[in-house]
Amino acid sequence: MDFFTPVVDDPYDYGAIAAVNALSDVYSMGGKPLFALNIAALPASLPLELTQAIVRGAAEKAREAGVIIAGGHSVKDDEPKFGLVVLGIARNDRLLTKSGARPGDRLFLSKPLGTGVITTALKQDKASAEDLANAVAWMKRLNRDAAQLAVDFDLRGATDITGFGLLGHASEMAEASGVALRFHYPSIPLMKAAQRLAIAYTFPGGAATNLHYFSRQVTVGGELSVNFQTLLYDPQTSGGLLIAVPEEKAAGFQAEADSREIPMWQIGSVAAGSGITVLAS
Repeated sequence: MDFFTPVVDDPYDYGAIAAVNALSDVYSMGGKPLFALNIAALPASLPLELTQAIVRGAAEKAREAGVIIAGGHSVKDDEPKFGLVVLGIARNDRLLTKSGARPGDRLFLSKPLGTGVITTALKQDKASAEDLANAVAWMKRLNRDAAQLAVDFDLRGATDITGFGLLGHASEMAEASGVALRFHYPSIPLMKAAQRLAIAYTFPGGAATNLHYFSRQVTVGGELSVNFQTLLYDPQTSGGLLIAVPEEKAAGFQAEADSREIPMWQIGSVAAGSGITVLAS
């Protein structure tokens, strides 16, 4: 189950993003979502057409994913909240887990970073319509194809990048797998305007919290400003999958991603040891 307060003003997009975000919990383990339940906590004063738009956005994304909305539950609440409970299936012997990374693996990411800094800039009237449209398009993109690619290549290590940011969720993977992860900052994809808004430090409060908690496990090699470091802790809404791919499969994995037109960036590698290293150049 996953739900949250609105991250954008448009109710249809809000519902769609909430649905894609919840579905990612199943995709990140290599599963196939089958059914879902709406979870809605909405103000009694909210106009009916806005409620309908939220639910329609979620329903249409569920339909795209081949998922049936089988019901749900709603309560009255002064602050809107919406999301899904998702039920799916996966083979026990083909699960993607945080503990599946091994030394020598290459690390791939399926969506660029920046949703936190961009949606916060929106609240401060610092994000343009183009900035927002780019972020919304990525947040509404299902992780289905990236997950299926990982399953087709018989991979074992993956996690989705959400509220703890890239380095927070990477830290969880490193600890669960008993390995060290190394990232190459110039290879990490960023949404349009993310670096500009990072320089202006329009991050949500969760970015600073993530940095404070997870940075003790992170070493930065080279010159990388605090603002750009914070982008790596930026809380993501409906972020991409971080996938560990054995070295001998990495080239084929990238080639197949390109063939299927699945966005995929190689951003680092796995080594023996512990902790996280970010190389600035």
